[in-house]
Amino acid sequence: MVQCLGTIRPSPSLSYFATYKRQLSFRSSPITGPANGFSPFRRIFNAYLQSNSATTGAGSQSPSEPSEVIFIGTGTSEGIPRVSCLTHPLKTCEVCSKAAEPGNKNRRLNTSILVRYPRPSGSCNVLIDAGKFFYHSALKWFPSYGIRTIDAVIITHSHADAIGGLDDLRDWTNNVQPHIPIYVAQRDFEVMKKTHYYLVDTSFVLAGAAVSELQFNIIHEDPFSVQGLQFTPLPVWHGRGYRSLGFRFGNVCYISDVSDIPEETYPLLKNCELLILDALRPDRSTATHFGLPRALEEVRKIQPKRTLFTGMMHLMDHEKVSDYLMKLMETEGLDVQLSYDGLRVPVAF
Repeated sequence: MVQCLGTIRPSPSLSYFATYKRQLSFRSSPITGPANGFSPFRRIFNAYLQSNSATTGAGSQSPSEPSEVIFIGTGTSEGIPRVSCLTHPLKTCEVCSKAAEPGNKNRRLNTSILVRYPRPSGSCNVLIDAGKFFYHSALKWFPSYGIRTIDAVIITHSHADAIGGLDDLRDWTNNVQPHIPIYVAQRDFEVMKKTHYYLVDTSFVLAGAAVSELQFNIIHEDPFSVQGLQFTPLPVWHGRGYRSLGFRFGNVCYISDVSDIPEETYPLLKNCELLILDALRPDRSTATHFGLPRALEEVRKIQPKRTLFTGMMHLMDHEKVSDYLMKLMETEGLDVQLSYDGLRVPVAF
């Protein structure tokens, strides 16, 4: 269910998840915790298995206007290049030095994607996370790809690299559209009441001041619909005791911030064709993020058709890690790659 400013709206049918036989196509170039903590998902998955038909409607695929996922950012909270690396008097950071070059794929801002899909009234743009570098990402990619409106923002968790850009949405609500719906879990909304109190309760705003006009919708552990496309939350751990959400839409599964996947989430990842997964560093995991070795273990377990890693820090050299991942295609048949800021991946819903 989705709770909107104190009102309850029933969530759409879970029949959307009954049939996963549609194909995704891709283009590789951007320019052309305790398991019982997630017990509600047993009910969701059972309903998912019992469904026999797929949802059609405003989010349906149009041959003339394909759906796509656009990587607005693929880096850590601090961004790449690091200022501290570029100003170090004695040590040169190879990745950050490369990232300082225009157009280099090691340049990464806060992790975020935009899901773009057709509807009768035109393209729908759903943003997942608006971090503290959101303005800079939007400045780069929105004009380049003809993105004007933001039809909704879905929040994975309430860290600064996921919600720090909510204030920047004022440009849209002041000049493009009257408001933006925000879909957020209750626990993260409670954080927003403190970090963005003036956006949650606009009575604090002085007369004549312009702030983002946001409509906060509380999401629960059930699928919910955004402009005709259904999203299923994928609960994961992002450090001990801290829950973050991934999301499944169609056959795309997006998990950006994760240190462990509870057993009850795996059934929701079945028949995933495109997995977008956290992979912070090349050597090991941390208390809050998968490293590349663990991320690859999860890929082997989930068995998606294709995987794109995201959320990389400055130890992940795009060219070097990509060369290593290409060898896994030859040795294991694993289709795994690094994403990068500005990458566009056509998908079908």
